[in-house]
Amino acid sequence: MSYAPDLVDLTRRAAVYIDKILKGAKPADLPVEQASKYLLIINLKTARALGLTIPQAVLRQVDEVIQ
Repeated sequence: MSYAPDLVDLTRRAAVYIDKILKGAKPADLPVEQASKYLLIINLKTARALGLTIPQAVLRQVDEVIQ
């Protein structure tokens, strides 16, 4: 199971920062941001190998399931 920031979203946010810097903004004046989008990924194959059962309520909320 992995719960981590969406790397595609982080890349987009970095591009916005770069654009602001290239347009003349000082990097020190730009606000620090936290990731706003996270992904929940579950590897069912590994869970089964470990003898774990993932509840259906959790499976309905995941962004990606690895079979």
